[in-house]
Amino acid sequence: MMLAEIVNKLDLNVLAGENLENKCVRGVYICDLLSNVMAHGQADNLWITIQTHQNVLAVATLLNFSAILLPEGLKPEQSVLDKACKEKIVILQSPQSAFELAGKLYEMGLRGN
Repeated sequence: MMLAEIVNKLDLNVLAGENLENKCVRGVYICDLLSNVMAHGQADNLWITIQTHQNVLAVATLLNFSAILLPEGLKPEQSVLDKACKEKIVILQSPQSAFELAGKLYEMGLRGN
């Protein structure tokens, strides 16, 4: 599924990144413990996390995630957003909970690892 389609269907806010039409999402991973994400996340995952610091950018790059999705209206500091733009990492935001987002993504046909 293309990331732009997910953004449109879930009415997500794009905080950083571009070229959403060219990014494919093959699955969803939800976790906040970075070592666990690095051990179990897979390329082209949409990563749902409440973490908003710089280290999430490194993990997203390492695993080649399609995007980072922040639930509950969370927003990183501007320095994180600036670095995400520079590194071409997509950061999305939603007022919904991680649970609600996971359910909707599941209904759209996306699965976890």
